[in-house]
Amino acid sequence: MITRLFISGLAVLITALTLDGVTVEPWWWAVIIAIVLGFVNSCIKPLVKLLALPINIMTLGLFTFVINALMVMLCSWIVKPHFEVDSFWWALGFSIVLTLVSWFLHLFFPSKN
Repeated sequence: MITRLFISGLAVLITALTLDGVTVEPWWWAVIIAIVLGFVNSCIKPLVKLLALPINIMTLGLFTFVINALMVMLCSWIVKPHFEVDSFWWALGFSIVLTLVSWFLHLFFPSKN
């Protein structure tokens, strides 16, 4: 579990370093941001997805990208001085790049479950 947490923190840090509109300072806050983002995605995101189900059906699931960006912006608001996202579009890019970086890192460090 701790390994997965550090991999998620590393993914947040790599993604923030890749995108100009996203900042994580100091670097070790990436692990805390990963915890907050995981909490937001596990507790708040399911409720938002349920409420947005009609829109999500009409857009054939593409509205999920908007929901992901909003969850990143909420995380940025919660951890404001240490994690800043400049705009909605940077949040959208962050969520997409974070998914790809996390997937790539988990290829090299698979979980033992």
